[in-house]
Amino acid sequence: MSVDIRGTVDSGFEKVADAFAANFEEHDEVGAACAVYRDGRSVVDIWGGLADREAGREWAADTIVIAFSCTKGATAVCANRLIEQGDLDPDAPIAQYWPDFAANGKERIPVKWALSHRAGLAAVDGDLTLDDVAAWEPVVAAIAAQPTNWEPGTKHGYHARSYGWIVGEIIRRVSGRSPGTYFAEEVAAPLDLEFYIGLPEALEPRVARLYPAELEPDAQALADAVLRDQSTLIGRVMSGPSQLFGYDDMWNTRLLRGAEMPSSNGHGDARSLARMYAACISNVDGVRLLTDETVARATEVLSDGQRRTHVSDDRRRARDVRPTPRGVARRGRGRVSRLLDRRPGAGSTGPCRPGPGRLRAHDPRLVRLGEAEVVRVPPPCGRWRRRAL
Repeated sequence: MSVDIRGTVDSGFEKVADAFAANFEEHDEVGAACAVYRDGRSVVDIWGGLADREAGREWAADTIVIAFSCTKGATAVCANRLIEQGDLDPDAPIAQYWPDFAANGKERIPVKWALSHRAGLAAVDGDLTLDDVAAWEPVVAAIAAQPTNWEPGTKHGYHARSYGWIVGEIIRRVSGRSPGTYFAEEVAAPLDLEFYIGLPEALEPRVARLYPAELEPDAQALADAVLRDQSTLIGRVMSGPSQLFGYDDMWNTRLLRGAEMPSSNGHGDARSLARMYAACISNVDGVRLLTDETVARATEVLSDGQRRTHVSDDRRRARDVRPTPRGVARRGRGRVSRLLDRRPGAGSTGPCRPGPGRLRAHDPRLVRLGEAEVVRVPPPCGRWRRRAL
């Protein structure tokens, strides 16, 4: 499908626009946006296709889309601003800020283990409903009350949704503001970002519809079996809590768009992701979110090797990102990604798309952008690193 690509591309970045257009022609792209910052300024800001296939609604300059796990990066930026400002100690026990968290032997788990997926709380216990999740208090109370899934600090495993509730509650306890409010006031407002942890209802008409990934029948059957099997940790993590979650049309509902889920349901545009990460490593219109010292500390590897929740190896640093040869990256479901390149003269990218297409270990649409010599996004399988940014 050939589409009209709109936006701006600086001289020298034309390959990005070519690769972006080719994704529609060769990889069944429906709608998408891509933004790149370099040296603190925008050099690519493009979009095209459809935001809603059935309605025929075009992707516009102000279209926003769910970012799934890229939300973890926004949450981590908030936590690390609090660390940088001296309000949060990454080596202190979480219970110092959240006393109820000490229940069931969790009194010594430090903040940095939550940031690097070492807290042993990947699966949330308790009998919860979607309304409980949206209400915040019931789900964080369940986490505070439960025992760990494994001995904290001895292994790491992907805290797919619990990351946001744990780190988000720490942010709330320290700042006195919900994570969505803290992000809006301390990160989004200074940079004029269109990114929200908890989407305002007034913005619903601008949201691109999520089209769940299409799997081959055998692969779909396997994925369904994994989510149904509550005897396995990965089944509990990826469908939980209480088997409430799948990767389907539920994410198009007002309940899950409006709730604050700091690991999973941030909504925004590509330029805001790129702009936020650019401000972590450079001055963007007079705003710098994190110092060089904070970024260096946050990208020290804290977790390495076999993940407790998955079959592949993984490395994570102090702020929930994966390293690439050029910098650090974070990928979300729905083929939403971002890259922060810390080399001199480099910058950040924020490709966003709502699907559909086949779910692959290495999405060819992101590969194509990588081959344009700007975006270098690692595959979601293989060796990862856990950091805290």
